[in-house]
Amino acid sequence: MMKFICLAFFCLFAITKGASQEQPLQDSIATLDKRYKEDQFYFAVTYNLMAQKPNNVSQTGFSSGFHLGGIKDMPINKRRNVALGLGLGLARNAFNHNLLIAKTESGKYEYLNLSESDITHSKNRLINYLVELPLEFRWRTSTAESYKFWRIYTGVKLGYSFYNVAKYEGSLGSIKTRNLEQLNKFQYGLTLSFGYNTWNFHIYYALNPMFNDQAYVNDEQIAINEVRAGLIFYIL
Repeated sequence: MMKFICLAFFCLFAITKGASQEQPLQDSIATLDKRYKEDQFYFAVTYNLMAQKPNNVSQTGFSSGFHLGGIKDMPINKRRNVALGLGLGLARNAFNHNLLIAKTESGKYEYLNLSESDITHSKNRLINYLVELPLEFRWRTSTAESYKFWRIYTGVKLGYSFYNVAKYEGSLGSIKTRNLEQLNKFQYGLTLSFGYNTWNFHIYYALNPMFNDQAYVNDEQIAINEVRAGLIFYIL
């Protein structure tokens, strides 16, 4: 009888102890789920395209873009797999092309299609540096315990050009034209990022042209739009 009572007390103690350990574990998981979000840093490498180019204006060589920054994740559902993201970043976008951009002594900008002239060049590039503000609607299959998941992030990106330079090297010598007044300071477009885990595809389509309505070549307005496609890496 004594052995039975001792066994009963032992079983009761084990059950009570197990229950007492399970509750803090559940509370810990609940707390983890409550705080779970995807605050992230990002780094992107893109190939830059010039859409809606004037006649006979073309890209030459490889035009690249580099983007980095951070995004604040704000979940909007109980499962926390749907969220809004607001970020801040920096970007450097380069475009190799055959459009010579120069500024005369009188301060007037001139645009010349090098393919239609006898002027040769070894380098002709426009480089644009921006502060960017991405705003995203985010869906993912992540959980509080897993960092490998599928994601689809879409939204808009606002950009402010704080420095730009057009560089030419060729038969005319070396020409640098900085901070083009006819390049739009504010730029904005649609974004889409999708993929699994660290590797994700990224697309940007500009909604406004690179240049304002004062930029012309051969009496044709330079209404070039940016399109970027590449890879974006998210780091927690």
